[in-house]
Amino acid sequence: MSKTNTAKLSLKERNRLYWERNRKSNGYLLKKSMKKASVSICRFILLFGMCFLILQPILNKISISFMAEGDLYDPMIVSIPEHVTAANYKLAATFMHYGETLFNSFIISLTIAIIQIAMSTLVGYGFARFEFPFKKFWFACVMLVIIIPPQTISTALHLHFTYFDIFGLIKLFTGGTISLRGSVLPYYLMSLGCMGLKNGLYIFMIRQFFRTIPKELEEAAYVDGCGTLKTFVKIMLPDAKPILTSCFLFSFVWQWTDGFYSKLFLGSIPLLSTKVTTIGDQLSQYMLVDLKAGAGASIGYTNAIVATGTLMTIVPLIVLYLFAQKGFVESLSSSGIKM
Repeated sequence: MSKTNTAKLSLKERNRLYWERNRKSNGYLLKKSMKKASVSICRFILLFGMCFLILQPILNKISISFMAEGDLYDPMIVSIPEHVTAANYKLAATFMHYGETLFNSFIISLTIAIIQIAMSTLVGYGFARFEFPFKKFWFACVMLVIIIPPQTISTALHLHFTYFDIFGLIKLFTGGTISLRGSVLPYYLMSLGCMGLKNGLYIFMIRQFFRTIPKELEEAAYVDGCGTLKTFVKIMLPDAKPILTSCFLFSFVWQWTDGFYSKLFLGSIPLLSTKVTTIGDQLSQYMLVDLKAGAGASIGYTNAIVATGTLMTIVPLIVLYLFAQKGFVESLSSSGIKM
């Protein structure tokens, strides 16, 4: 007998056994199978819909970025361009000063992310393991940092860093205050004080992770002669790699795309997040001055160049995620250390 016939017989045998079990259970097995299949189909539809909602705008921007201006107004062209061109990328790169802004964005986002995670790790570990006066009050302040939007304190931040002083010492020795606006120092100072962008969220996430680690590990390290700092560095930090990776990615991405603090403090430093918002104005000026056209750029062509600039802004983040996705997924699936 051939293998095909054997497979057919085994399949018939399985079907016969299935219906026999269903008959003995008075139809319960069939109902259970239909319910399981219905749940699987609904789950597939929901996941497919969510993925489509997320990917469709990106795919649309990719398609538009390769279209010539004529393709944008051709009703016969929907997703696949007829005249494929890279001119949109050249224009967007010119308007954004892509090389300079990419370098500035990378350095600032990287340094800010490192400072934020370093300080948040220390603070989160302290909240998770130590008792100190007004602990609940200070943790409530951390929650307020998460809840209160930064726009609420924008005026205070602007005045504080425009007329910066440390307990009146700078004014005492120099006769006046100094302005830190236009430099990266306000970013660094706020991050060192755990008041940077989303710092409260990182503290909360790291605190929750450290609380899941058994205290017996630290007690065993203390018995072996490790001090508090050595226990933290040698025992706790290696176990916290997944959550630190996630917080680092969040910090880097939010800093990369941030426009609020960038415009508030770094007006003289070109970044991708600020340059991408000026592409439309620069394109109109380019059409009127350089090309000496009778009018500015059309709305469709402006949207195409802006979409191209947006893609050029998020591509480095996608590359970063591809390299760090293992640690990111681990942090989402991990609820503590694996014993």
